[in-house]
Amino acid sequence: MRFRNLKKRSKQLDKIKQDLKQKYRYARFVDRVKALITDLFMIYAPILYVITYLVLNGKDDFQSSQVAQLSGVLLYGVVYAILLAKFAQTPGKKAYEIKVVDVKTGQNLSFFRAFLRFIAFLFSATILIGVFIQLFRKDNRALHDLIAQSVVVNVK
Repeated sequence: MRFRNLKKRSKQLDKIKQDLKQKYRYARFVDRVKALITDLFMIYAPILYVITYLVLNGKDDFQSSQVAQLSGVLLYGVVYAILLAKFAQTPGKKAYEIKVVDVKTGQNLSFFRAFLRFIAFLFSATILIGVFIQLFRKDNRALHDLIAQSVVVNVK
């Protein structure tokens, strides 16, 4: 690629970054953590309760069954992805007035991108650096946001 083409492309990328700064007000790390905790109590805990006590015969069966644990996580991921695809918010995100949108268009994510974001979150939460990387970025995007091309913004 020629130098002038690289320079032109660099200017275009700078313009896109400036547009993003003006377009979005990024959600704070603290609000994202609070929303996650709220979602765990409002969505994940009832799913685990139903699996443990209505499907299985109690906590001992649940703890000994890896299939039950995996199905709980996957069911939570599906519910999470449906809510993000339809409303761009989960109950926790709605409580803290934040939403997840496409970084380029500002539209809701598709179901598959929202589910990819959830799977990427599981990975980035496992290695921890993926979640804390947002503390060092101006746009507050974590690893799972970068993978899914999403951004968490304030609604107001």
